[in-house]
Formats: sequence, structure tokens, C-alpha cells
Amino acid sequence: MNSQNAEFTLSRRDALKTFGAGAALLSLGLLGMQRLSAQASAGAAANAASGPFVLPPLTFAYDALEPHIDAKTMEIHHTKHHQAYVTAANKALAGHAELLGLDVPELLRQLDKAPEAIRTTLRNNVGGHANHSFFWTLLSPKGGGEPKGGLESAIKKQFGDFAAFKTQFADAAAKRFGSGWAWLLMKDGKLVIESSANQDSPLMMGARPILGLDVWEHAYYLKYQNRRADYVNAFWNVVDWDKANDYYRMAT
Repeated sequence: MNSQNAEFTLSRRDALKTFGAGAALLSLGLLGMQRLSAQASAGAAANAASGPFVLPPLTFAYDALEPHIDAKTMEIHHTKHHQAYVTAANKALAGHAELLGLDVPELLRQLDKAPEAIRTTLRNNVGGHANHSFFWTLLSPKGGGEPKGGLESAIKKQFGDFAAFKTQFADAAAKRFGSGWAWLLMKDGKLVIESSANQDSPLMMGARPILGLDVWEHAYYLKYQNRRADYVNAFWNVVDWDKANDYYRMAT
């Protein structure tokens, strides 16, 4: 791992504590997660009473993204909605030690290995935990502007220019009916824009996320009400393109 990558990742110990025994590298763009044994996972052992997952801390204050994303929305989104996914995922995994040997991408891609009674719960809540944990890393009070480096070149190659990319991404976000996410993904060796329903994760498809936007109403309704397009426009002001570029570099 080079020094640039090290700057934006959680420490190995923090990653274990945040994402559980099977997902030590979830903070690395959900790309290179490793299976870790219980013996190697002090973080998982420490959290055994509550489960393998814990709510990751944000790297900024709840009001740091004002006026684009308001403080109350950030607080509720993080401490209530994301926490609910963590709690439900841990509850579903209780008593299923055989599933703790799977990392998060494996678990989401191989849900048929889980008992049918908890399969949908895992899909929704492990997916929700993974999606939100990734999303928080892409937000910054110093965000905005345009991508640089390899991601800039790849966007221009695939979409023509940054403006065209923004239009297509915003369109995917706007047209996602009901609740879901808009994504910029590395899939089959190229960048693609897609959307997913509910908390379905790109990891279920084996895709590698570069950028994601939560378009559930809980992500924006306090400030923007039914104006999802205004929320999407505001998002561009808080995107951390350095992080997105790091995720792109790791995916190629």
C-alpha cells in the first residue's frame, strides 16, 4: 500500500473493529477485503457480545457539510439509520458462526449460503452497512471540484467529459424509483453508471464501487423535501474526489 492510500484508510485495528472479522479492509473502497481468523481478530473478539459490526465514526462533524447537507440529517442518518443496519446485521448473524468466515463481499455474493430465514435481513442490513460505510468516506467539507489523475482520464474516455458524466450520474439518481443508490462502478474493466434498489450493494454483482450516492429519502428529506434533484446537485459540492481517485486506482 503506498502512502497516499494509507492516508485515507482506517487502521487495520480500526477496520477490524468497524467492519468485523471478515472485512478488515472494507474501508479500502470495499475492494480487497480479507478473511481473518478469530484468533487474528482482537477487534471481533472485543465486540463478540454485540456482534461483528460496529458503527464507523465519521471523519467530520455533523455540521461540516453545511449548507449542502444539513447537520440534523447527517446526525440522524449516521446514528439512527446506519446504526439500525449494524444492529440488525449483528442480530441476524448471532448463532451463525459459520458465516463469520466469509468476508462482506463473499457474504453478499453468496447469500444462498445463509439460512433462508435470515437471507433477506442480511441482504438489506449487511448491504446497508457496507453502502453507508463506503459513502461516508466520499464526503468531505473540503470536497467539490472535479476529479484528477487516472479517474479524470477514465471519466473523459468513458463519458466524453466531466459534465456529461455528471448528467448521466444525476439521471441515474433521479430515475431510481423509490429508495436506492446511484453508483459509479468499475465493472468488466470499465467505468459504468448504475443504480441499485434499497440497500442492494454493488458487491453482490462483483463490481467495485468508485462513487456512490444514497438517494433514500432519509438522506435528504429534512432539507430538500421531495426535491431529490437539488440534493443531487448539492452532493457535487462535498464529493472527495481524491478518495474516489484512490478507489479507482485500487480497482485498476
